[in-house]
Amino acid sequence: MEEELRNLIKVCISVLISISYCYYISSKISKGFLRLISLLPIFIIFLLIPLFLSSVHFCAISAFFLTWLANFKLLLFAFDQEPLSPLPSSFSRFLCFTCFPIKTNQNPSSNRIYNKSKWVLASKVILFSFLLHLYGKNYHNSLPRLAFLSIFTIHVYIELELILVFVGAFLSMLLGCETEPVFNEPYLSTSFQDFWSRRWNRLVPSVLRPTVHIPVQRFYRSFNRSKTGFLCWNLVYFYIIRKSPTWEVTCLFVLHGVVTCLEIEVKRMRLCPSPHRAVSRLAVVAFMFVTAVWLFAPQLLRNNVHKRLISECLFVIDVVKASCFAS
Repeated sequence: MEEELRNLIKVCISVLISISYCYYISSKISKGFLRLISLLPIFIIFLLIPLFLSSVHFCAISAFFLTWLANFKLLLFAFDQEPLSPLPSSFSRFLCFTCFPIKTNQNPSSNRIYNKSKWVLASKVILFSFLLHLYGKNYHNSLPRLAFLSIFTIHVYIELELILVFVGAFLSMLLGCETEPVFNEPYLSTSFQDFWSRRWNRLVPSVLRPTVHIPVQRFYRSFNRSKTGFLCWNLVYFYIIRKSPTWEVTCLFVLHGVVTCLEIEVKRMRLCPSPHRAVSRLAVVAFMFVTAVWLFAPQLLRNNVHKRLISECLFVIDVVKASCFAS
């Protein structure tokens, strides 16, 4: 852990230097091809940074915030597009706007979403605490494989959302601005289109649409967001596992993309009446959960990522307990 913390400090210093270069040097270069060329070293650095971290959490978080989010935002910045243009008033704001999902334009409606769901957040914290208790007592070792796969899939989603909520709360206190909501209760989706368009990874419209979707749609009109998702998740899997991909995650997103396209065509052609919202929600959640347990989690278990993830969570709990008792 001491070695990992040293690596983390080096990564943080590298990020500060890289973002400083973007803010003080690249921003002075005229937008377009020349600024894009000046940012290429930063793109490469952010692609390599997760490889210097062995912790599952540090690796996945750096891959999401730097390799994926920051690189796409800097790509937009190269052509003087939002959210980094116009240039933020200070380096600290530019750093946070680059690496985190911060909203440049405040939208009160999205704030109401989070205000209404505080009790939902509390229930997720309780459920996550229960899962950690389950891990701590080693009850999970006696569970059947399918049951543990289901629990672990829920764990990954809840922890990811809680991390984003924590980051959002910290940035809100630090800068006084809201973060872009990444999830909007995806388990309440009434259709696959609703899941991918409005409830899962809401950063897609603001980041991937101008950088990936619009250019690709010029050549392939039926391209959709779920097909872009496998680019990010395959990278995250590689960073965590450090082995050649087995393409299960790719199959997951391709399958979801095909099903979403079929759903859109069925709606357009009105081949069948729309089911009741309760039925459609149950069907969507069941499909998403089953495919995640089938294609998402097994690769992690085969490479013992679940053991590393659980041990890191329990280590943090032990540190917090030791600190509380010491005080």
